[in-house]
Parts: sequence; C-alpha cells; structure tokens
Amino acid sequence: MTEALQQLVLITLDEQGTIDDTRTLILPGQGQPATSNDDQITILGVLNSLLSREMITYETHEVLSHALTPEGVQIVDKGSHEARVWSVLPEKGKGTPVNPAELKQLVGDETAKVGQGRAFKNGWIGKEGAGLVKSITQIIDTTKNDMQEVASTGTLKAGEKVLADLRKRKLITQRKGQWFTVNKGPNFSTSAAKPETDLTVDMLASGAWKTSTFKKYNFDAEGVPTNGGALHPLLKVREEFRNIFLEMGFAEMPTSSFVESGFWCFDALFVPQQHPARDLQDTFYISDPQKSLPPEPEYYKRVSRVHEHGDFGSTGYRAPWSHEESSKLLLRTHTTASSAHILYKLAAKCRGETVEGDEQEYTHGAKSTTSLGAEGDDGFRPAKLFSIDRVFRNEAVDATHLAEFHQVEGVVADRGLTLADLIGFMRVFFKKMGIDKVRFKPAYNPYTEPSLEIFAFHPMLNKWVEVGNSGMFRPEMLEPMGFPKDVRVHGWGLSLERPTMIRYGINNIRTLVGHKNPIENIENSPAVMF
Repeated sequence: MTEALQQLVLITLDEQGTIDDTRTLILPGQGQPATSNDDQITILGVLNSLLSREMITYETHEVLSHALTPEGVQIVDKGSHEARVWSVLPEKGKGTPVNPAELKQLVGDETAKVGQGRAFKNGWIGKEGAGLVKSITQIIDTTKNDMQEVASTGTLKAGEKVLADLRKRKLITQRKGQWFTVNKGPNFSTSAAKPETDLTVDMLASGAWKTSTFKKYNFDAEGVPTNGGALHPLLKVREEFRNIFLEMGFAEMPTSSFVESGFWCFDALFVPQQHPARDLQDTFYISDPQKSLPPEPEYYKRVSRVHEHGDFGSTGYRAPWSHEESSKLLLRTHTTASSAHILYKLAAKCRGETVEGDEQEYTHGAKSTTSLGAEGDDGFRPAKLFSIDRVFRNEAVDATHLAEFHQVEGVVADRGLTLADLIGFMRVFFKKMGIDKVRFKPAYNPYTEPSLEIFAFHPMLNKWVEVGNSGMFRPEMLEPMGFPKDVRVHGWGLSLERPTMIRYGINNIRTLVGHKNPIENIENSPAVMF
C-alpha cells in the first residue's frame, strides 16, 4: 500500500506538475477519493517519507468537519426523538389521547423525555385532556435531514448556528481534518526506490557506490535521551537517617564485618548461650571455616566468668560455658556486634591499654570533638556513634520479612546517663524524622536493662506502629570491657525497610527490594521522608 501510494503521488506530480488537493487522489484499491481524515493521515506518512529524500515539498491545510455521535446515527436510521413521539400519537379528535406513561412504553423513556419537549416547541403535538395528540397532520424532520447532510458532507449549509445547536445536543462532534498541496522537490523522480543508508564492502568492491543514492545524515535530529542514575528508595531514606545523626553530632561506625563470631554477636552482649536466638532456626552459621580466631584472652575470661559464675555485682546465668559455641562463625544478626567492638576499643584507655586505630574505627579518620567529647582523668571519653547496615536472620520470607534487612543503630556513652535521658533523646530523634507522637513500652532484651519498645502514631495508617527498640546496656556487658561503674550507654535500633515502606506506601517488602519493583518507581520516588 505504501509503495503503491508513493508511486501514485510521484506519477500524478509528473503528469500534472502539482497536486492542488490530496483529497482528490484515488487511493490504490479503494476506487474513491481520499476524503476521510484516516485517508489523509495515510497520505501524510507517504509525503513525509518522500520529503525526507527531497523528492517533494508540501503544504498543510487544516479543515474542520463534523461526525455523527451514536445518537446521531440512530436519528438517521429511525428519525429524531420529536418525530418518533409525533408518529405514535393520534390526530386531534380522531383517537384516544396517549398519556405520558403510555408514551414511554411506545417509544422508550429517553425518546419520550427528549421528544416531548422538542415536539411541543415545534408545535407538532398538544394536550387533550390528560393525554397527548398530534397538532398537525404532516411534519418535516429537520433534525434527521441535518444528520444526513452532516454524515455525507461533514458540515451543514444551514450554518454554524445550527451546527452549534447539534453539538450542544451531543448529536455531532467536531473534528479537525487536514489535506495537502504537493509540489516537486529538488530531487524529484518518478522512481520511489529508497536511498542507501550504509556503505558496504560489496559496494566498494563492485563500484556500485558511484551510482548509488545515499540518504543524507540528519545532524539536527535529537538522540534518545539517556537516563541518569537514581538512588533506590532505601538509600534515599538511609541518607535521611544519616543526615539526622550527623546533624546531632554523631560519628559513623564501620560495619563491614558481615561475618562475626558467636562471642561478639552474643557473648560480649551478655546474651546467654542457651538463648533461642542462637539456634539454627534463627541464625545463619558458617560451615567453612566454622570457627573464629580467639578474642583478647583477658577480656574473654571476664566475659565467660560473668556468664557462668557472675561478677561485677551480677549472679550471671549459672550455666556451663561453651568455648565451641563462642567460637562459631555466623552472619551477624544485628549491628550491635559491631557496636560491641567499638565500645571495647573505646574502653581501652580506661583499662590503661592502647588499641591501634581505635579512634579512627568510629570517626572514619575525622577527630570529632563534638561527637566524642573530652577525655576524663580515667581515660574515658564520651561518644555518640551510629551505624546503618545489613543484618541476617534465618526467617521465612513473607510480605513483611526477609532473611536480610538493614538495621539503624545508635549508641551514646557518657557518665550518669538515665532512662529519662534516653526517652528525651528518642523524642528529639524521631521529631527530626517528622514523627511527633511517640510512646514507650517496657520490654526485655538480654543486653539492656531497662529496655523500651518505641511506638509512633502514623497518620497515614491511623494507628500506632512499633518503630524501634531501645534500652541501657547492662553493667554485665560494659564493666568486663573496662568502663568505669558510672559510665552508662544508651542503645537503640530500628529497621530501615519499615519506615521506607510506610513512606512510599508499599505493603510487601518483596516489592521494595525484589525484581517486581519497576525502575520508574525508583527514578520517581521523592527523596523525602515522612
């Protein structure tokens, strides 16, 4: 069809010199002029193809036309509403008048409703008693005649006023059409053969390139826009958390140790070796290698003693200590294992020891007096530390749980801290996230006492939701590290996935991090929290 139409345009131009109106063209296989808008759209595609080869030039002419709506088509077939109402009524004085209810049964609700008013207005019908009768014996259905004229010509000789009335009655719709005037171009030819787009080895070898016509490069054509990189919603919310911590004077802890020993992940935190969290059902253990290198011997002895026999004012768990359990390698179940490493190094000066790189461990090389405070006579130095990284738990995957997720953790170490300090700090921290309504509920954690679960009221969900866990680290954890007795440490943690899902209205965590998350969602997600 396209090649035949191209040939038709070129031959017509060759014979006539110009095509004044493309609506006069007889399209191949149709046998009638191309008067419809669809025909002109087809012709436009052919003209643009020839124009790109400079074989023709053309001018566009716009024209307004009208088409019938489904109701207009029905009027052409059955007559106007008013004519149908008139046709079912008896002549005045020659029959029983038709009441409105009977009229609806004869012509239908819509026709009766619309037709009565227009028939009265035209003087075609009148009332007789409680019913309706014909007022005249003959009518001219002007509306039907107008519809037939619009259907055949796209317009009306009666003028714009009548067309406007028909549009208002939704019997016709206005549409824009176009037609074209076509002239010869600088490369005009009656041959519609496409120019070559590539110079091939065969053309060079045979010399065919000398007589071939090549398509010109369009140096003004715009290339396909390249997509820039976009942060995942998790990373956007992570940056919000990170900025809040940095604004409050915290230093970021390193958390690159995904594999930890049972000692640092559990024992150093005063988690009993018989705790259910250490079972295979809850923790991923490493099969090769199975055991870790031993920790510092004296610290290991203090930790094992406080577990098995008690010390530092505690009776301990009074359960046999297992070196094998302590040396197992595992994927860390919380970033508190990394916090334990840093707290142990922070307590080094209190023990009168020097741990190489201890300060850099929790400041990333930047000496921050704002976050770490001034050193005391006993070597203790206050600290405010945070981390955001992945943890792993052997959980069944469902809409709200994955075996791998992110934990946001904060630690504040100073002298004389109280539970009231922790609650006050939590209120400020969550307010910076946009959460004003916060509640605290007593809870149990092996390594914090007292412990608090944190709940926040979310207006989008219209309910209180748990957003984190917190508490004050136990003396059984801190004093074996070497901290003075008056040093207290606040600790709290929350997930990164839950606030991200709430922020972006996601109800299935697998949609957030899985293959079902469209790239458009990642590119268009705003980098703002609550």
